[in-house]
Amino acid sequence: MPIHFSSDEHNIITLTFDHAGAVNLIDETFLREFDEVVARVANDDSARGVILVSAKETFFVGADIEMLYHADDAAQVFEMTQAFKQTLRKLETLGKPVVAALNGSALGGGFEIALACHFRIALDDKKAQFGFPEVTLGVLPAGGGVTRFVRMFGLQTALPYMMEGTRLNVAEAQDAGWIDEIVSSKEEMMERAREWILQNPRAQQAWDADGYRIPGGDPRRPQVMSQLLPIAPAMLTQKTHRNYPAPEAILSAAVEGAMVNFKTATRIESRYFAKLLTSQTAKNMMNAFWFQLNAIKSGASRPKDVPTHKTKKLGVLGAGFMGHGIAYVSALAGMDVVMKDVTRERAEQGKEKIAALLEERVARGKITGDLRLETLARIHATDDVNDLRDCDLIIEAVFEDRAVKADVIRETANVISSDAFFGSNTSTLPISSLQSLFSRPQNFVGIHFFSPVQKMPLIEIIRGKETSDAAIAKAFDYVLQIGKTPIVVNDARGFYTSRVFGTYVSEGMTLLAEGQHPRAIESAGVKAGMAVGPLAVSDEVNIGLIWHIREQTRKDFEAEGKTFPNDASDRVVDFMVNTAKRTGKAQGAGFYEYPENGKKFLWRELQNHFPPSDVELSQQEMIDRLLFVQCLETARCVQQGVLTSSADANIGSIFGWSFAPFSGGTLQFINAYGIEKFIARSRELAQKYGVRFEPPQLLLEIAEQGKSF
Repeated sequence: MPIHFSSDEHNIITLTFDHAGAVNLIDETFLREFDEVVARVANDDSARGVILVSAKETFFVGADIEMLYHADDAAQVFEMTQAFKQTLRKLETLGKPVVAALNGSALGGGFEIALACHFRIALDDKKAQFGFPEVTLGVLPAGGGVTRFVRMFGLQTALPYMMEGTRLNVAEAQDAGWIDEIVSSKEEMMERAREWILQNPRAQQAWDADGYRIPGGDPRRPQVMSQLLPIAPAMLTQKTHRNYPAPEAILSAAVEGAMVNFKTATRIESRYFAKLLTSQTAKNMMNAFWFQLNAIKSGASRPKDVPTHKTKKLGVLGAGFMGHGIAYVSALAGMDVVMKDVTRERAEQGKEKIAALLEERVARGKITGDLRLETLARIHATDDVNDLRDCDLIIEAVFEDRAVKADVIRETANVISSDAFFGSNTSTLPISSLQSLFSRPQNFVGIHFFSPVQKMPLIEIIRGKETSDAAIAKAFDYVLQIGKTPIVVNDARGFYTSRVFGTYVSEGMTLLAEGQHPRAIESAGVKAGMAVGPLAVSDEVNIGLIWHIREQTRKDFEAEGKTFPNDASDRVVDFMVNTAKRTGKAQGAGFYEYPENGKKFLWRELQNHFPPSDVELSQQEMIDRLLFVQCLETARCVQQGVLTSSADANIGSIFGWSFAPFSGGTLQFINAYGIEKFIARSRELAQKYGVRFEPPQLLLEIAEQGKSF
């Protein structure tokens, strides 16, 4: 990586980072060249100071993930990390002022370089971000970031930012004290950097000054120890359930490092980093959240030969919870939106809910009042189907009922243009059966949103039997346009996400039907890494909807002359919906009670209706059942051609229904577990609990070939 060296008439040296690629990265070449150029500066007695700046649109995006992902020798990782820190330490102890001129984002290792400088000036760029995202990839800031951040801000302030991977914009970063000054142009930034150097010839870091004390108190002092340290580990364990080593390592490195001198603290930090980087969890998270997520966003699943086509005017059928959510995110992305419902009053009610969502964003400072008004002005609420005439994409978000969807599909097809595309937001009904109702089936595609639309990052695009590449590309481009992550799957009942997520819910109910304690079931789900337990998420989804979808599927099976498969969870669903009349959170009563001014709690009568079994399963047994049933169903989706990409499977599972992110997704869970070991455990579970745990043929073939997903 070229680092350009220049000096001005004041003997102020400027080091300009200019990686051969699009952004500046810390790779092996950079580490070597950076050390060489810092040594050159150190040997230049005439130099009055140093400015670090970037030739790119951003300052530095951090380490080369490819390099980190393939690092598997902890000792080598430790030595490499220590070498980088020694270079930064040499830079900040030159005895000359060093300024970071941040012309854009500084993240991870790039932010650590900035922290090793004595002064940080940033360009007023709304897109710029600053912080330590390392924890989201299963590691910690290893270039002295933990050590310096704690010494700058103290344990209590520094830890949440690092443990949560928080990114701040330029104004927030200045308010937090991460950045010292903001300027409006690059020229002003460089001029101000020179001025500061000339005004501060003996600049040094606070922790190198005599009498330095860690802000907020030294953790060796009894009062600090008693206030923070006993509480933090317990709170962290409650949040991560010991599934994520990185936050624990950050906490340990920060506290231990605060009790020793700077040099020793950096060695502690390096040892934790080396252990994390070579762990399976870090490999899982890097694979999913870096390589596979970037592959998806760069269009790996998008048809290659179809030009990009932005949606200009969107039609949304239905102004209910899903419909107004779709209209909201689309209008916020700059599209004109026609939102139609059966009456003008219902359409306007949907628009009022959008107004409330926008007002909430204004109150939180996320958008301006002007943008709120502009966004609302883009939305036309109507009951007239003819208002959809010039929309280039229509998305139906009506009730999950085949007859209802058939009516709106036929009605809309009669008025929209022949080159418009139609998307169905069904979560379970096969797209091929719906597109047969549309006059131009090649333009019909599944676009499955998740609830609530404005918060959920994933959208599942479904290819029906007659769906064209142009329709898939249109949907893919629309999803990127609204800032979501698209996965592409082939048609089947439940597609991928609803189908596999359904196994988690069903297995939880089956455990209940078998007489396992509901609290133990919920605890096993959360401990497994799921966002919430299977009973709680059933309440969120609505048990009544689960019942309705099951009955619709039963009718479809009967119409096709097939036998609908029953399992133990059906008894639970039937009881909750038809006998107990407790359908979920929206009705205020499901598996949980929902007091108006209190915290939800499990319905106390539940065990009276599903009595405890004499056989109490271990937590690990329940965890395995809840995870394996999802992974096995994912493998069946691959075998049946519903899934064609491991990236879509893994990202879809994590972003779609929060499948254990530390595992890297459903297929990566199998890889990390070990294919042969996974098959053996599946067979054990099948012998005890039924054929749903039998490994599919594809898994056996992969094992025979010595491959993985």
